[in-house]
Amino acid sequence: MSKFADIWDKRKDGNRRPQRSFVRWAFCLSLAMLLFLIIKKDNIFRWAQAGITIHRQEQTIEANKQSIGQMQQRLDNLNNNRDSLEKFARERFNFAKKGEDIFLIDDEN
Repeated sequence: MSKFADIWDKRKDGNRRPQRSFVRWAFCLSLAMLLFLIIKKDNIFRWAQAGITIHRQEQTIEANKQSIGQMQQRLDNLNNNRDSLEKFARERFNFAKKGEDIFLIDDEN
């Protein structure tokens, strides 16, 4: 702590006055910048948090794009392939052809 206190003692400047003056000036400026980055409304912590949020949203967007692509492919398959449409209707909505028996099994316990 004594070296820190010596920086502020102008009597000890001697022939190193410009260098010690620069150190004092740089320290004050650094402290002011640090306070500015921490205290102001749009501080560095909010900036970092916003960056993390943006990254997570970009990941969600990419996952949604993949999901949309899969759903589009499935929709195209259902629109263009009668067998796929029939299979989907049977599995999803319990449709049946005339004369077929349907057995529903309830898996809920």
